Formats: sequence, C-alpha cells, structure tokens
Amino acid sequence: MFRSLSARNYRLFAAGALVSNVGTWMQRTAQDWLVLTQLTDNDAVALGTVVALQFAPLLLLLPVTGLVADRFDQRTILMTTQAAMAVLGAALGVMTITGVVELWHVYAFAAALGCVAAFDAPARQTFVAQLVGAPNLSNAVALNSASFSAARMIGPAIAGLLTAAVGAGWVFVINAITFAAVLAALAALRADEFAPMGRADRARGDLVGGFRYIAARPDILIVLVMIFIVGTFGLNFGIYIATMARIEFGAGAATFGVLSSVLAIGSVTGALLSAKREKPRLRFVLASAVLFSVGCALAAVLPTMLLFAAALLLIGVAAQTFMTTANGLVQLTTDARVRGRVMAIYMAIFLGGTPLGAPIVGWVANELGPRWALGVGAGAGLVAAVIGVGWLIRHQHLRISLAGRRIALNHDGADLAADPGLQTPR
Repeated sequence: MFRSLSARNYRLFAAGALVSNVGTWMQRTAQDWLVLTQLTDNDAVALGTVVALQFAPLLLLLPVTGLVADRFDQRTILMTTQAAMAVLGAALGVMTITGVVELWHVYAFAAALGCVAAFDAPARQTFVAQLVGAPNLSNAVALNSASFSAARMIGPAIAGLLTAAVGAGWVFVINAITFAAVLAALAALRADEFAPMGRADRARGDLVGGFRYIAARPDILIVLVMIFIVGTFGLNFGIYIATMARIEFGAGAATFGVLSSVLAIGSVTGALLSAKREKPRLRFVLASAVLFSVGCALAAVLPTMLLFAAALLLIGVAAQTFMTTANGLVQLTTDARVRGRVMAIYMAIFLGGTPLGAPIVGWVANELGPRWALGVGAGAGLVAAVIGVGWLIRHQHLRISLAGRRIALNHDGADLAADPGLQTPR
C-alpha cells in the first residue's frame, strides 16, 4: 500500500504536500463559511459562483497549461505556483482581518487562485512520475489522493473551530504559512534521482496535441466523459455540506467542519484501498460511480445529522475510488511525451466543469432545498455509470466480433492450404 514511500524524493514531496493541503482545505472551508454567513444571507448561488470562478481558468487556459507542463521543468513550475498561492492566501487574510473584504473581493481572489492552479495542476500530476517512476505511478497517485483526503479530514475540522474562535481571516493567514512546507520539500529534492521522462519536442500543432491524442484513444475518452458528468454535477461537496448543515440542521461553523472531515474519512479509506490495487481498471471506475449515486441518494433522504454523516462516509469512499482510479488509468495509459497536455485536459474536465455545475447545484439548493441538490449528485453518478457500462458492452461486443472474424479467416486459410485446387498464385 505504501511502496512509493520507499523513494526519498517522494517522501519529502508527500510530507510537504500534506501540510500544504491541510492549509488549503482550511482556507476552502473558511472561505465557504465566510461567503455563506457573513458576506451573504445563506446564498448558495454566491457560494457556487465562488467555486465556479476558482475553477473556470482550468478551462480557459487549457491549451497553454498542459504544454507548459510538458515542455518546462515541473519542479520550477510548482515552486512558482505554490509561492503565488501563498501570497494570495495572505492577502485575502489581511483584508478579512481588517474588515474591508467584500463579496467581489472573494470573487477576484477565487479567479486569481484559479489561474495559478490551472498551471499547478498538470505539473503536479505529471511530476509524480519523476519521483517514483512508471512501476509505482498508480500507487503514488493513490497515495497523493489519500494525502489530499487526509488533509480534507483534518483541515475543515481545524478551520471550523478556528473560524468560530478567531475568524476566517486568520485561517487564510495560516494557510499562507503552510505553503512553506511544500516549498522547502521541493527545494530539498535530489534531481539526480528523478526518473527519466520524455520531453515534448517543439512541433506544429503542439497546443492541440493532447486533443488529437485523446481523439485517437476512445478508452481514455470514455473515462473523461464520466469524469465530466460526475465532476460537474456530483462533486459539489462544499455546497452539499454547507447548505445541509446550515439550512436542514441549523448548525454552525464547527459542525460544518466536522461533517466535511467525516466525508474526508471516507475519502482516505477509498484512496488507500485504491493504493493496494496493482493496476487501476475501468470496472472499479464503473462500480464506484454506482456507489457514489447510492450514497448521494441516501444522504438526500436520511432524516438526522448522524445518519447524514454516515452517508457522507459512503460518498467519500465512492468518490475517492472513482477519482483515483480514473486518474491512474489515464496517466498509466498515456505516452509520457504528451502526458502533461492529456492531464491538463483531464483536470480541466474534472475541475473545470465546476463553473457549469456549481451554480446549477447552488440554484437547486436555494429553490428546492439542499436534499434536491444531493439528488442531482445521485443522478450524475448513475448517468456516468450507465454511459460507461454501455461503452464497455459495445467494446466487448466489438472485440468478440473481431475475434470471430479472425477465427473464420484462420479456418478459411486452413481450407485453402488443404486443397491446392482452391489456391491462387501470388
């Protein structure tokens, strides 16, 4: 399960990333609560807009970010993006502490953070391969997900308590400080121990190279379609949990943080189970999509906060298994020379669909209630699973058909060889 940690470089990177991820989840939780309770009157649409602005740059900058990750030194890219995120977090914290922050300020910071994250995401995804090499890539991807989920378990709980005690502004400042850990880890890595990776050569059409590659790989394309559906309409956990805690259960910031951590416990479990598997497979993607749909449906109808928390555990396991397996499947089956561009497309579809889905889910939560918003998530998981199963059945049918034709051709060839009178000269 933890075999990638045998590599010194990966141990350092994972440790620094864990600290930074805790700070990131602290900021996300405090930011959601700031928007929902202080800058608006429980406006889920405003909350969805913040989320949308944070992820929209992944789509807008897509042609550039993947090519940058393929062509330039990924450690340098990550050190630049992590430092920029620290500055943005500190600036928002100071504005919040001094009482000058307004809703449009949060919108602007979310958009700026999204621009930085658009360059950070593909570089981070592909950099892992340099730390562990291809044999352990799937395991490292799963452990990264476990780290991110563990941070989701720890960060929101701390943020909820600190937001209630000292305010959201200090949470933003603490998040800025945590970036020092990942910057120190990146600086301490030994470049001579990096696994060799192919670099993209300068060629005409580089910006669309990832799209051409995916167009020729229907197996990757179907995974991206499923990722888009679930990522856009299903993975809106901030909206689900914040509105359920505030509107359905009448709870405060501390409870919101605890419920977010419960979801993360399930996510850590799902990521560690994925790390134990030798290879990611499509059937795990399909099964986890179905399980995610069931979990969201249960969360939408269960009457008490305790039962809702239990459903969040199931949602966490399913969602993390879905994301980790899909990520590993795409990375392991993609040529290293175009991996950055493919992963940029993957991340843009996975996170960039949020600007479309988050406002819609927020509107549903406002107009129909938070439970109906969870129903949207349940429908997204079910639709993704049906599409994946349909493609798999068609693919298997095609393979069987082609195999049957080969058998027939081989049989005809044997008949021709046995009867010289049926043979034709070359």
